Amino acid sequence: MPISFRFRLIPFIACLLLISLGIALAQWQTHRAEEKEMLAVQLTARQHLPALSLNAQTPPEQLLAFRKLQLNGQLIREWPLYLDNRPLQGKAGVYVLMPLKLAGSSKYVLVARGWHPRNARDRMQMPVVPVPAGQIVIEGMMRDKLDRVMQLGQAETVKPGSLLQNVDVAALAKQTGWDFYPFVVEQTSAFDDGLSRDWPMPSAGADKHRGYAFQWYALALMAFLFFVVTGFRRGKN
Repeated sequence: MPISFRFRLIPFIACLLLISLGIALAQWQTHRAEEKEMLAVQLTARQHLPALSLNAQTPPEQLLAFRKLQLNGQLIREWPLYLDNRPLQGKAGVYVLMPLKLAGSSKYVLVARGWHPRNARDRMQMPVVPVPAGQIVIEGMMRDKLDRVMQLGQAETVKPGSLLQNVDVAALAKQTGWDFYPFVVEQTSAFDDGLSRDWPMPSAGADKHRGYAFQWYALALMAFLFFVVTGFRRGKN
């Protein structure tokens, strides 16, 4: 019985669309994986640099993401902020943030002090974290922004003790009138305050993106094979 291939326009167009979509999304995921790998290289290189003491004379070109910074100043204990939906090792919790005023300067830095578990009985009750008095020295890693979570609706007005989904340093500076540096410092130096500072590595996830890319390439290949296989028909005797 003879076998012939029957070309059909509509399935051909659908096949082209699926192949184009699969390849485009696979390339995007590959690009994201390369970005994460470059991020890992930058992170490793900058972590080996000595901590940079931040002051008014620090050149802006030295303020690079993932650079270790040393801050000398005073925490503003009246302005704690809390970032919601930040789990750690399967436990629900919040990040505790607090502004720090640099010594001998009018500049402020938003410091992510650490992670604290949520109150199991009252989720709206925020932890009371001890705050060192007077001038202190904090070491941490500079981040241009903290990892964001999905936020429904508009962001609320920031005020002392606010429970937020995400934080915008520029908006915080506008609402407080304080002159903030446009970044956040994740504290790494140890304080006796009950906070965990096991910060997630921002470079993680390259393998996940490559896995997604493989799946999209596979979808494009399956669309092509389906079009070819279904196009063959056995002829009549």
